Amino acid sequence: MPNSLTCAQAPPATLDTVGLVDQRLGNAGTSGSAPILEDGDVDPWALPQLKDAGQSWKELSTAGRVLQVVAGFLKACGLLGSLYLFICSLDTLSSAFQLLGSKVAGDIFKDNVVLSNPVAGLVIGVLVTVLVQSSSTSSSIVVSMVASKLLTVRASVPVIMGVNVGTSITSTLVSMAQSGDRDEFRRAFGGSAVHGVFNWLTALILLPLESAAAPLERLSALALGAASLQPGGHAPDILKVLTRPLTRLIVQLDADVITGSGTGNATNSSLIKRWCGTNGQTTAGNRSNCGAAAGGPCPERDSPAAEEPLPCRHLFEGTALADLAVGFILLAASLLVLCTCLVLIVKLLNSTLRGRIAQAVRTVINADFPFPLGWLSGYLAILAGAGLTFVLQSSSVFTAAIVPLMGVRVISLERAYPLFLGSNIGTTTTALLAALASPSDMLISAVQVALIHFFFNLAGILLWYVVPVLRLPIPLAKRFGDLTARYRWVAIAYLLLSFLLLPLAAFGLSLAGSTALAAVGGPLVVLVLLTVLVAILQRHRPAWLPRRLRSWAWLPLWLRSLEPWDRLVSRCCPCKACSPPQAAAKEARCYENPEVLASQQL
Repeated sequence: MPNSLTCAQAPPATLDTVGLVDQRLGNAGTSGSAPILEDGDVDPWALPQLKDAGQSWKELSTAGRVLQVVAGFLKACGLLGSLYLFICSLDTLSSAFQLLGSKVAGDIFKDNVVLSNPVAGLVIGVLVTVLVQSSSTSSSIVVSMVASKLLTVRASVPVIMGVNVGTSITSTLVSMAQSGDRDEFRRAFGGSAVHGVFNWLTALILLPLESAAAPLERLSALALGAASLQPGGHAPDILKVLTRPLTRLIVQLDADVITGSGTGNATNSSLIKRWCGTNGQTTAGNRSNCGAAAGGPCPERDSPAAEEPLPCRHLFEGTALADLAVGFILLAASLLVLCTCLVLIVKLLNSTLRGRIAQAVRTVINADFPFPLGWLSGYLAILAGAGLTFVLQSSSVFTAAIVPLMGVRVISLERAYPLFLGSNIGTTTTALLAALASPSDMLISAVQVALIHFFFNLAGILLWYVVPVLRLPIPLAKRFGDLTARYRWVAIAYLLLSFLLLPLAAFGLSLAGSTALAAVGGPLVVLVLLTVLVAILQRHRPAWLPRRLRSWAWLPLWLRSLEPWDRLVSRCCPCKACSPPQAAAKEARCYENPEVLASQQL
C-alpha cells in the first residue's frame, strides 16, 4: 500500500506545478500572449501582445485627459533628461578610464616587438580599448604610430581588430544595471553579448586569414590607390555639441598627451588640460624697468605682442590631485550617475510603453516587410544603425541605448542584432571622415587604418549575417542570457574572462615569445574545437561517436555542470543575488508544494 507521494504520479487535478510556482512568485514576463513552448513554458525571448488595461481616451473625463497629458509630458521630459545625463556620464566614464589607464596603454603600445605578433596585437587592442573606454582614442594612437613609422600597417591590423572587440564592453557594463530583474537581465545581457560574440567570432576567423594572406591590408591599399584623397572632411558633431557644455565643466583632457603616449613623444605632464588657448593682448610690464632707465630696449616697443595663456574652466582646473586620484573620483561619480539614469530610463519606459503605445512602437521597430521582401528588413536595420551611429558619432552611446530597450521588451534580439552590426559600420565611417581631417603627413596612414576597420566589420556582416543559417551570435547570445538569468555571476565571469583575464594571459604568453604562445595556446585551441565538434555530434549525430563520447556523464560534475560552481559562489556571496531563482528550486522539488500534495490521491 503506497504511503508516500512521488513526482512521477500524475495528479488527477489540472493544477500544473510550474504554473503554480509562477502564480505564487509572480514572475515577470509570463503575462500576455507570448508564444508557448512545447513543454508549456513561456518563451522569455518573445515579445508578447500587450493588452491595454487602462481607460481609452474617449472614456476619460476632461480632468483625466489633462492629467494624462501632463503626466505624459513630465515623463517625456524625465526620459530625455535621464538620457542626456546618461550620455554625459558615458563621456565622463571614458575620461575617467583615460586618466586611469592611458599611460599604461601607451606603455603597452610602445613594445613594437610584442606588437609584431598577431595574437599579441589583438589582445593589446582589446586591453587598451578597455582601459581607455574609447575606440576612437585607441584608433588615434594606432594612426599616430603608423604615421610615425613606429608600427607597420600589417602589424596594425590585429590591433584594429582588438579595438573593435574591446568597444563592446560598454554595452555589457550597461546591461549589468538591469540585473535586479532576472527576466530583464536575461534579455539585456543577451543583447550586449550578441555584440561581443559577433566581434570575437569575426576576429577569430579573420586573424589567421590576415596573418596568412593579409586580405584586409591589400584591400585597403587597393581602395586607397583608387581614391583621390581630398583632406578636410569632418564628421558631424551633433551629439558632442549637446553634451560638451556640461562635460567640459567637469573635466577636460589633453588629446595630444594621450596620443603621444603611444608614440613616445609624451612627457610626464598631466592629462588634465590646464590651458585652453591664448590671449593675444600684450602683457603690461613695468615700464620703469626698461628703456633708458634700464639701459636696454623696452619689450612692448621692440618685440612682438606676448601671448598670455588662458586657463580652462572645469571642475579640476589647477587641482593638486594626481591623475589617478581624479580618475577614481570621476569613475565612481560617473558610474553612480550612469546606473541611476539607467534605472530611471527603464522605469519610465516601463511606465510609458504600455498597451497600444508599446504595441505600436514594437510593431514599427520589429516589423518585417511582407513576403517576399521580408529579408530586406534586417538590411534596413543595418542602414538605420549605421546612420544613427554616424549622426551620434558614438557607437558606445548607440549600443548602450539599445540594451535597456531590449530589457523592457521593446526591441527583439533578432532586430537588435542588425542594429549592432550597423553601429559597427557607422563608427567606421565616422572614423574615415575624421581620418580625412588629419594633417597631410598622417593622411595616408589614417585613411588606410580607417579602411581596414571598415572592411573588417563588412567582412563580419558577410560572414555572420548574409546567410541566415550562419547567424550564430544570436543563439549563442540567447544561451548566455539564459545562463545569466539562472546564474547571475556568469555575467561577471564573462566580463572578466572575455575582456581582461584571457587577453592578459595571452599578452603574458606573448611576452615570453611566439614559441611559448603556440605551445600553450595551440593545444587549448585544439581542445576547444574538439569539444565543440563532439557537442554538435552528440546533439545531431550521436551514432557517429563512440559509446563513451555520446554523453559527458563520464566527466567530473564540475567539468560538465555549473551547479558546483554556483554552490561555491553562493557561499561566497553575502546575499542571495547570485543564487538561482526560487522557481527552479520549487520545480525540482514538487513534493514540497502543499497544493500539489493536496491534489494527489492517497
